[in-house]
Amino acid sequence: MNLEYFIAKRLITAKDYKSSISAPIIKIAISAIAIGMIMMIISVATGIGLQQKIREKISAFNGHIIISNYDNNLSEVTLVPISKKQDFYPKFNSVSGINHIQAIATKAGIIRTDNAFEGIVLKGVGKDYKWNNIKEYLVSGRIPDFSKKLNEEVVISQFLANRLNLKVGDSFNTFFIKEEQNKLPISRRFKITGIFNSGFQEFDATYIIGDIRHLQRINKWNADEVGAFEVFLDNFNDIKVKGEQVYEQTGSTLDTKTIIEKYSYIFEWLQLFDFNIIVILVVMILVATINMVVALLVLILERTQMIGILKALGADNWSVRKIFLYNAFYLIIRGLFWGNLIGISLLLIQQHFGIIKLNPENYYVDQAPVYLNWGYIIALNFLTIGICFLVLLIPSYIITKISPVKAIRFD
Repeated sequence: MNLEYFIAKRLITAKDYKSSISAPIIKIAISAIAIGMIMMIISVATGIGLQQKIREKISAFNGHIIISNYDNNLSEVTLVPISKKQDFYPKFNSVSGINHIQAIATKAGIIRTDNAFEGIVLKGVGKDYKWNNIKEYLVSGRIPDFSKKLNEEVVISQFLANRLNLKVGDSFNTFFIKEEQNKLPISRRFKITGIFNSGFQEFDATYIIGDIRHLQRINKWNADEVGAFEVFLDNFNDIKVKGEQVYEQTGSTLDTKTIIEKYSYIFEWLQLFDFNIIVILVVMILVATINMVVALLVLILERTQMIGILKALGADNWSVRKIFLYNAFYLIIRGLFWGNLIGISLLLIQQHFGIIKLNPENYYVDQAPVYLNWGYIIALNFLTIGICFLVLLIPSYIITKISPVKAIRFD
């Protein structure tokens, strides 16, 4: 029999335990641990969730790595064509961890309707375009079909559709400026088959997606000439290493840029979330441990006579300390139980119902995303238990200073 555990269990289940002087302090300590765990779980889940969602959104519309001509570096539109006859296309076999590569082209234009006009960039895509990434953001209509003959189907953002008062099934004229001076613009009429809302304002306010063959004709390119290539990776965390490898494997006339480099201001902002999460974890664990230290000290002082009797009967200091550490462990587990239950429940509610909304102009998403992973939840629980136990060893040292004679002396 584990004597220390037996005594600690009897103390916990004793009738006078809930009515003792330490009862309110114990409740505060349990509440502090529960609240701390709730805050830690939510901060990690929403912080990582927001980072992943924004990364997914940017990569869905840009790929992870963009291969283009050096001439296009400072422009959102492709100026000089690239031949599709490349060693890395249609499969990038020389670099591992790449699951897809697609050819695209972009050209600036103006959409003109009866009542409004908007400057846009037409992103031309072909049969190899990865539409699965876009389907998540489609709010109405369907994806265009570019697998057969040239057609006028396009998808447009909800932002542009609202500004131009357009809907699925409507057609509109788009004018593209010719490279030659004093030439009339080229007109193309497109039909909307789908409307998307990415929440990524820079893309929604600018791009429409259509058939790349339109741009090849407008620019007088050959059928095997495109503007750039978008590369998709298996693992976003490898983007820096894979970006360097892709750069080494492309020709000297081509440049590569990762989306981290292209949207550096967004990813620098995302890195601040890591710092915020660490600060929250430190503060919450600090608050929980302080409350547990106070609760343990009160328990020890309340049971001074019992400590004196146990020592008089031959118990050593470590055995007595273990009794109170078992008691503290019980309080920690209770706090963690309620913290996990409430925290995970709140996250599941947010995940399924999206109660907490965000401004997409500031956060690039319209609701707080949630990343639920048992790995980090278990890690947070063990981290809290470990730190609390290490800290509680210090106040439990006061037991070694209690004299049996003074503790059990009758006043």
